[in-house]
Amino acid sequence: MLRKLIVAGASLAMLAAASPSIAAAPCRDAHGKFVKCATKPAAPAKATRCKDAKGKFVKCGTAGAKPA
Repeated sequence: MLRKLIVAGASLAMLAAASPSIAAAPCRDAHGKFVKCATKPAAPAKATRCKDAKGKFVKCGTAGAKPA
């Protein structure tokens, strides 16, 4: 009975010691230097689209085009 309790306590201690090192893994950049971990990837910037006077999509460089 006591032997099972000691084994269970030792395995619990090893599990508790290993989990913070896994959860707090440092982030590295392409050169191997430590950097702050990004929480969320940045959303790509939306492309600006332009419309003409009639409401049709056109290239933004054309005459009379306005950003939509």
